[in-house]
Amino acid sequence: MRTKPLSAMVLAAALLTVAGCGGGGDSSGEAAGSPSDPAKVSGTITVLTNRTDLVQDSTMKKYAAQFKKTYPKVTVKFQGITDYEGEVKIRMNTDNYGDVLLIPGVIAKGDYPKFFAPLGATKEMARTYRFTGKTDVEGKTYGIANFGTANGFVYNKAVWKKAGIDDWPTTPAQFLDDLKQVKEKTGATPYYTNFKDGWPLSGAWTNNVGSVSCDGKAWDALAASEKPWKSGSELNVNDTLLYDIVHEKLSEKDPTTTNWEASKTQLAKGKIGSMMLGSWAVNQMRGAATAAGENPDDIGFMPFPAQKNGQFCATLVSDYQLAVNTHSDHKPAARAWIDWFTEKSGFAAKEGGVSALTSMSFPEVLKPFQDNDVKLVERSEATTEQVNAIDNAAEIGLSKPDYRQKLIDIARGAQKGSLQDYFADLDKRWAEAASVAGN
Repeated sequence: MRTKPLSAMVLAAALLTVAGCGGGGDSSGEAAGSPSDPAKVSGTITVLTNRTDLVQDSTMKKYAAQFKKTYPKVTVKFQGITDYEGEVKIRMNTDNYGDVLLIPGVIAKGDYPKFFAPLGATKEMARTYRFTGKTDVEGKTYGIANFGTANGFVYNKAVWKKAGIDDWPTTPAQFLDDLKQVKEKTGATPYYTNFKDGWPLSGAWTNNVGSVSCDGKAWDALAASEKPWKSGSELNVNDTLLYDIVHEKLSEKDPTTTNWEASKTQLAKGKIGSMMLGSWAVNQMRGAATAAGENPDDIGFMPFPAQKNGQFCATLVSDYQLAVNTHSDHKPAARAWIDWFTEKSGFAAKEGGVSALTSMSFPEVLKPFQDNDVKLVERSEATTEQVNAIDNAAEIGLSKPDYRQKLIDIARGAQKGSLQDYFADLDKRWAEAASVAGN
């Protein structure tokens, strides 16, 4: 972690587009509008995806076969990419980065028009789709969400019941008490950090911003905040809970040995009590339970332990956004795939995600939230580019695992320091970056 003062040069670099990602040519600027006549749409398109598992088990081919019934002249090919962010970033130095792709998080929002074809006017798109603000650039939308996900804790209901816990905790302190009960009465690991794989620390915990205050603009507010980790703030409450879980030995003994794939089976078998994840993970855990001969109905989902005026809130955030390569020679076919995949495939529901379509109801995995009046707060992305620029210049990494891995190491005594000193350092670096950004 850096400690020296920030310079304007560092921030300027953070504000630029992806280093070395200049694109293979100028954007055509041609829109990828929804085709009106399937019979007139043709061509072979390549779809890039991070879901290598669904490519390998032929699930994506089955979707393509269904799609072809509506668009018989279009052939869809898939490329599953393990290191999606890293490889696609490199490919975007050329024009050859598929016809349809998931927008890499490393691409600056302001640069979307260089790489992707506009899909429509945002005001009109917002009538049909959720999360349009995430890819809005000057009134045009450049991506449609794969699906949305609500944030919370995936947990084994049978384990918690065995521990004598029937109700969701309403405060972080109560959540910690419940984890202690799980440890004492069941022998299960109360909470699993997924420290080694890292991404659950960067994604799920950061996506909670907005859950405590029940404010969809809490993420936007970071752009104007000088102390995001001050007492009572979203990041303070979230990160303090994670610290306390580890500090009070309510997580796995050695976080450096965690294994994401194995953790799904362990939670299904009741060896793990809970994990912070998005709602998309519920079906994966239930699948692991079925495969292990356990009861999939034991897998539950609860909101973050905080209430606003007596009500739980959970942030609703967009997954990757599907976009059309601006250099594609088959834009109508590419847009047809995105429309069909979003509206007809049933992919979002199968994954336990929230459909990007405003007309679609919430998935079954969120029924407990609906039954218990949990308010879903869609996260605004109006200042994401500014927030990311400050974050990058401060070298903190809200969307990277490093800073929370250090938090865990401090909590377990693997690194020196205190929680308050760590928060103070994060606030200092953030304030320096924000100050430079304001000049």
